[in-house]
Amino acid sequence: MRKPMAAANWKMNKNSEETRQFLQEYMTQASDLSGAEVVICPPFTLLAMLQQELASPNAPAWGGQNCFWEDKGAYTGEVSAPMLKELGCSYVIIGHSERRIIMGETDGQINQKLKAVLNHGMVPILCVGETLQQRENNAALSIVKNQLDKNLKDLAVQPGQLVIAYEPVWAIGTGVNASSDDAQEMIACIRSRLRELFNDDLANSTRILYGGSVRDDNIAELMAKPDIDGALIGGASLEADSLVRIARIIANG
Repeated sequence: MRKPMAAANWKMNKNSEETRQFLQEYMTQASDLSGAEVVICPPFTLLAMLQQELASPNAPAWGGQNCFWEDKGAYTGEVSAPMLKELGCSYVIIGHSERRIIMGETDGQINQKLKAVLNHGMVPILCVGETLQQRENNAALSIVKNQLDKNLKDLAVQPGQLVIAYEPVWAIGTGVNASSDDAQEMIACIRSRLRELFNDDLANSTRILYGGSVRDDNIAELMAKPDIDGALIGGASLEADSLVRIARIIANG
């Protein structure tokens, strides 16, 4: 049984005071929330605060938005997997389309980052997805399969050690989400590819999320699909009440 997940990607948002207020509101509103795992991925500067503030048993997990593939060295501006582990991170987002497109990350680099996260006992949330032009050219399935093949190459991963987020690039931050049927088709394809690359156990146990303009008014339809295990949430995760509403819907699946 795959436990549903609501993963909040705050991107480059919030300062310390805003985060403290958010956490107070979240913990009050979500005190009885069960049935879904909530993960908050803030900017690196806020991880120490989450480690300090989220010490109670019913608190959400937290994670990084990225990491470098080496443990240490002359890599100005980078953050390593051991640094994230020391701050209590359970998860690390890897390969988000904004990093692929804006920062020019390659599939090979993403593969190295995945290995670093796994080597330090954290769970990567691997993001894959196609652009609008690729979808219009009927290449969406092949693009995502190719990303999976390259990103997961030679990965030593066991059931429960991987989360995948399908994020169609054309839906991120646009207010337009993929239809539930389109999302289910792609996520079922991803699960099938995991079965081909690894085995049934890994494919059946891996949580696959949908991301891309997720809101409380569209998540229920997505969660009704058999292969969708939750959501990677961007803008709608920046307000505590919004994240709690979405997490409750995800928990009720």
